[in-house]
Amino acid sequence: MTQPDTTTVSNKYDAIIIGGGPAGTTAAAILAMKGRSVILFEREKFPRYHIGESLIPFTYFTLERLGMLPKMRASAFPKKYGVQFVRPDGHVSTPFYFFQHMEHECAQTWQVWRQDFDHMLMHNAREKGATCIEEASVKELIHNEDGAVVGVRVSHKGAPGSPVEYFAPMTIDASGRDAFSIVRHDWRERDPYLDKVAVWTYFRGAKRDPGLDEGATTVAYVPEKGWFWYIPLPDDRVSVGIVAERAYLQRETTDPEKIFWAEVERNSWIKDHVSTGTVIEKYRVVNEYSYRTRFCAKDGLLLVGDAFQFLDPVFSSGVFIALKSGELGADAVDAALTAGDYSAGMFDDYAKQMKHGVESMRQLVYAFYNHDFSFSQVIRKYPHLRGDLTDCLIGDLFRDFSELFSAVKDFASNVPPPIEHGGPLLKETATA
Repeated sequence: MTQPDTTTVSNKYDAIIIGGGPAGTTAAAILAMKGRSVILFEREKFPRYHIGESLIPFTYFTLERLGMLPKMRASAFPKKYGVQFVRPDGHVSTPFYFFQHMEHECAQTWQVWRQDFDHMLMHNAREKGATCIEEASVKELIHNEDGAVVGVRVSHKGAPGSPVEYFAPMTIDASGRDAFSIVRHDWRERDPYLDKVAVWTYFRGAKRDPGLDEGATTVAYVPEKGWFWYIPLPDDRVSVGIVAERAYLQRETTDPEKIFWAEVERNSWIKDHVSTGTVIEKYRVVNEYSYRTRFCAKDGLLLVGDAFQFLDPVFSSGVFIALKSGELGADAVDAALTAGDYSAGMFDDYAKQMKHGVESMRQLVYAFYNHDFSFSQVIRKYPHLRGDLTDCLIGDLFRDFSELFSAVKDFASNVPPPIEHGGPLLKETATA
């Protein structure tokens, strides 16, 4: 679809969205489906590269609401039926198949090439009635005399002169790890224990396992609780990356290629599977994975997706949390528009839901990185909790898992208490 002509675009909307990733386009589509006038600004030109390729089963329900399931079924994305785990010596666990836990269509999900997946989501938002403008960089928020966000200033590529002003009673920050609002308000709070480094690249022609495991996500361990992801993608591509603590990965060199291949030698399954492949992309690095914003909202502004938080990707929760936060955020903004109340307090329920869901996954991530912990220990002692553990790992994050986490702490002493920050910035908080 061609870009909208910015000379004919209105400067007043019900909602402005910063960022065209999964959270932003989900929010845009849902608000447009509710009859709201929405404009979304994306800094880059789609399709564009992005990491985060593996979907977990509960992404199904947001994709269903967006009307995306027919598009996903017609796509070339490999079907993902489960996850398998591999020890450094190459021993493969019995694969965990989602359909063994649930009889529902969501038990089959996908491995996605993000530049295509995100492009599909943006096109879907446009189909639903949202205005989406690419190569448009939001430079700053516009505040009224009371400090509420009432719009944005945007620079459009190829349009010389001062930034263009757009106004709306609500702005949704879905700017991803660029964290537009977090950076400008100094709201980033890092998760110090989860200060990991990831190094990854892409292969063509690397091995795929047969049958149902052809599209499986493989988590392959290396010493010191490091791990590889191995994700089959369309067009005979495979995404392969190593995640571990900085001190471990960079103990001898900071060169990403040397780090990557040194770790390949530490897992025989990975070494064998990449042996037939050719590296087709550069080696990429991301540092300091996990963080959460101090505040998820202020008057006239709401943060969703990675602009709200980012969690270590070991259980592939990133795209699910982005989609779900875009969905919940859109519903909260629609309620604010209906009430005519755009104060931060309107987003307290949104904050509580998101914090609860993220904490459910965060506690399992902490347990995973405990050197002496394994989930099989928990299930052997508490077999009745197998279903709860599985529900959490497939994305049913918004339930009460207190009994499960209490059991996990019997074996993983490093599991922390919930993070308290991440709620809305209330007037009394701001002036305290």
